[in-house]
Amino acid sequence: MRGILSFGAYIPRLRLQREAIVRSHSWYDASLAAHRAGQRAMCGFDEDAVTMAVEAARDCLSGTEAREVDDLLLASTSLPYASRLNASIVAQALNLTENVGAIDVASSQRGATSALMQALRGGAGRHALVVASDRRKAKVASAQELLYGDAAGAVLVGDGAAIAEPLALESRTIDMADHYRGANAATDTYWEERWIREEGHGAQIPQAISAALRRAGLKPGQVDTLCVALPQKGAAQRIAKLAGIAPERVHDTLAATVGNAGCAHPLLMLAHALGAAEPGQVLVLVAFGQGVDVLVLRTTPALADLPRRLGAQGWLARGKAEDNYMKFLVFNDQLPLERGMRADNDKLTPLSVEYRNRKAVHGFLGGRCGACGTAQWPRTDVCVNPACGAIGTQEDLPFADTPARIMSYTADRLAYTPNPPACYGMVQFEGGGRLMMDYTDMDEDELAVGLALRMSFRIKAQDAARGYTRYFWKAMVADLTENRHGNRHS
Repeated sequence: MRGILSFGAYIPRLRLQREAIVRSHSWYDASLAAHRAGQRAMCGFDEDAVTMAVEAARDCLSGTEAREVDDLLLASTSLPYASRLNASIVAQALNLTENVGAIDVASSQRGATSALMQALRGGAGRHALVVASDRRKAKVASAQELLYGDAAGAVLVGDGAAIAEPLALESRTIDMADHYRGANAATDTYWEERWIREEGHGAQIPQAISAALRRAGLKPGQVDTLCVALPQKGAAQRIAKLAGIAPERVHDTLAATVGNAGCAHPLLMLAHALGAAEPGQVLVLVAFGQGVDVLVLRTTPALADLPRRLGAQGWLARGKAEDNYMKFLVFNDQLPLERGMRADNDKLTPLSVEYRNRKAVHGFLGGRCGACGTAQWPRTDVCVNPACGAIGTQEDLPFADTPARIMSYTADRLAYTPNPPACYGMVQFEGGGRLMMDYTDMDEDELAVGLALRMSFRIKAQDAARGYTRYFWKAMVADLTENRHGNRHS
């Protein structure tokens, strides 16, 4: 039976404390203090909707071969390109086959659930990877600045041993502009809160839930978990009451720890719910935006056999508190910054060169010599081992999935970076291969020789003049519980 085979998530490490935002704006709008509790996930300077999508997809594909994916659906309202298939970048980073189908799903807060529904209704025998990711900007000193959060979620859909099977799918499309963002606008515009709550949430969502449950042949009392992806405080509880579902069945909206991740939030909540679910439970997922999507799912015994992954819970545990609101503004390009002479260079990317090296750059594929076993990046026709030099013996080696450790490190305060110092050094990969790489999501005092690393797809450079983003891989801490200071001087 066609269903959900796997799930994954990604939440950036930085968690901006809402108190820091409120403190900065208290002179202007004291009412923002109502939202001062908790934190919101914020992207690093080298993250966007594409990089987060890659990480969520990698988490989802834990234990699954990339070649098994037949279709890729990328949902977002904050994709970096308006006229380029953003999903193709994700597909290349994941090393999906070139005959994979790919599509961007944009312009809707229901984009993720709509894509998931299409995948569940899709062709038999095809595996569809549905990924949702959002890094939305909000007006400075707005409630949305506090309520938003950056994150991504992913699910793999196909035939076989599903961990969750669909019992009913319900969609309603109603042109209610509770909020919108024009083509040339940077932030969304919202209408009056009470009108949204009463005419939108209250009038549309409970009816859609009831219709979905009737279609599934279930009563409200049979729902084990209700996931309502709404940012408003108490909205999920009100929806549950109107739908006749017990309030204790309402799943954590992650509002206090992540914030609302926009288009990605339904899949993030789904990943979080599945990460805590038991087989045989009924889960209802709700998304709202110019209508309603409702999915009624039942978990299966296969959930217990799913390979380990970080999931939403794992990424939540990796969080690092950030109380520098100015850093948040700079990372979001909402505050002009004097970048100095060292940043004043042309960021032109030769597109033909990037295309020619796309497997090495975006896919991070290196090679291993079939004659002597030497690993190298990039892959070349001739083995780099001077004692070998074999020609045409290279086999693909995915460095992105290869464990590594810090061999050397530098914290450079002369080189330009939006988050000084620039940390980089030599990385030693398990099984062979060394590469000079940037370190990300690590402070200077966290660097240590021998520290275990994992690779992360990130922004390498941004060509603001031409609107082009260049991506590559960086190294980050693999295990936050590892002692990072024992090898500093070894």
